[in-house]
Amino acid sequence: MATLIDLILEQAERTPDAVAVVASRETLTYAELGARADELAARLRAQGVRPETVVALCAERGAAMIVGLLAVFKAGGAYLPLDPEYPGDRLSYMLSDAAADVVLVHEPTRERVAALGGRSAIDIDAFGPAEAGLGRTEVSLDPANLAYVIYTSGSTGRPKGACLSHRGVVNRLRWMQQAYPIGPGDAVLQKTPFSFDVSVWELFWPLMTGARLVMARPGGHRDPAYLAATIREHDVSVVHFVPSMLAQFLREPSARGLTSLRHVICSGEILPADVAERAMALLPGTLENLYGPTEASVDVSAYRCRPDPGATSVPIGRPITGTQLYVLTEDLRQAPPGGAGELYIGGVQVARGYHRRPGLTAARFIADPSGSGQRLYRTGDIARWRADGELEYLGRADNQVKINGIRVELYEIAVALRAHPGLRDAVVIPRVGSTGTVGTTGSQQLVAYVVAEGGPPPGPGRCPHPAELRQFLARTLPVHMLPAVFMPLAEIPLSPNGKIDRKQLPASASASAPAPPTPSAADPDAADGSILAAVCRIWAEVLGLPAVLPEDNFLELGGDSIRAIEVVSECRQLGLSVTSRGILLAEDVADLVESVQPNEPRSVR
Repeated sequence: MATLIDLILEQAERTPDAVAVVASRETLTYAELGARADELAARLRAQGVRPETVVALCAERGAAMIVGLLAVFKAGGAYLPLDPEYPGDRLSYMLSDAAADVVLVHEPTRERVAALGGRSAIDIDAFGPAEAGLGRTEVSLDPANLAYVIYTSGSTGRPKGACLSHRGVVNRLRWMQQAYPIGPGDAVLQKTPFSFDVSVWELFWPLMTGARLVMARPGGHRDPAYLAATIREHDVSVVHFVPSMLAQFLREPSARGLTSLRHVICSGEILPADVAERAMALLPGTLENLYGPTEASVDVSAYRCRPDPGATSVPIGRPITGTQLYVLTEDLRQAPPGGAGELYIGGVQVARGYHRRPGLTAARFIADPSGSGQRLYRTGDIARWRADGELEYLGRADNQVKINGIRVELYEIAVALRAHPGLRDAVVIPRVGSTGTVGTTGSQQLVAYVVAEGGPPPGPGRCPHPAELRQFLARTLPVHMLPAVFMPLAEIPLSPNGKIDRKQLPASASASAPAPPTPSAADPDAADGSILAAVCRIWAEVLGLPAVLPEDNFLELGGDSIRAIEVVSECRQLGLSVTSRGILLAEDVADLVESVQPNEPRSVR
């Protein structure tokens, strides 16, 4: 069986002069891409990189990222993606835990990695086809060798690295090529941050089939108007969306008439039936709903959506080639037909386990109870087989949640909160916000219940301010893991057996039913400056509220990272350069506006 780099090199030999990568203003043919990667691979080998060596890559989306990834494979190593937007503490932990002593960087990330210290940084920009003398590097790789390590939110309070082999990834990509054949003339849009495993097929599937890899600009994956323009400009054939972002994209007027699209792929979270119906009505080509955890080479089941009036959910389909799916009861027996149970995954795509976590690996990767000799991955997802043979996702068996398609372990957030010197205890739960516009169920928000150091009473003077707690968490957690609401308690309620009694946690008005200000409460137009008033109006429109005041917080009003994208787009029309991260971390509207300088201010509405 071939490795991932084998498939890419074979395609490069067939079409050396064809365009392989389109990234901003840079275009690389397969031959040019290979030449740049060869030189960098030779340097990596000189640094001691061999099969099973983990090499970190901290890069913004672009041609340098692809050169770095292929060079790691050509040197025989496995890559560890480092998202430049992650907090420094989190990046340092991942580097240490993965024992990655070499980090690939480029111009936008040099200082970011230098600030982490203690690692050998190699600059991708220093290598090109003109750098002669080192020659082509030949490495013997086995399909069982490690291909990549991707870190996910951890139930132990720290992120954990899932280790995936070439064998599993190749199986996944070959299945995809059989299911949705592409080739020269096709283009795949790469927009998923490469710290998430969907990026694996976005990056490598086009390169092994002779298609073009079109890379969205850094941050572009958050901008529906930009994505629509990119799809149209480059005749993109295949694009992926998490369902919450797909719902956002469908509201973008310029997303109409994208005739080049052949396949729209969804995965990462539940696909609401109404979002699927809108997508099938507005976008050409097929709509595919895929399912799979990071611990099993991206996706393990697939369902081709079709019109189904009255449906309340979209199935996750049937197992793909080389994969087995089992719905088992608590005693590891097959659930009865139509009965719910926990979903287990078997087959070639199952990960090796978690990097340097033997106990956690043993708990999640178990021996097949049927005695087949293979391992099964215990997903923690609850599912059932429908009468038509399709698998239906029902929810989680634990406290893990998905926030806009990204896995979040609630315990990891609670552990981070408990490290604050002003807090003695904390627990985090998800709540559905009524301001949600995604599907029919609203959007999930995170609510943190906190106990001040020193115990009761939990008055406002005892607990740190929510803005302080968010800033504290942002040092170690990505912004998608920041709670929307912080509620002070005297104590965390416990059940008789000493466990957290989540049913006794008080309801959060801000998370479950935001109480927006009324226009008569204050007049934002009377606030200091027309820009402030305009941003207040934008927040109100995006969040579906009658009014927003300068002292209001975006998350507490029901906002999230998807709605922050809308705010960014609307602010851009006023000439304001804001970011999703800035919106989510701002204490209030006034704080956001104070930190922003207009580019070319336009008249406000």
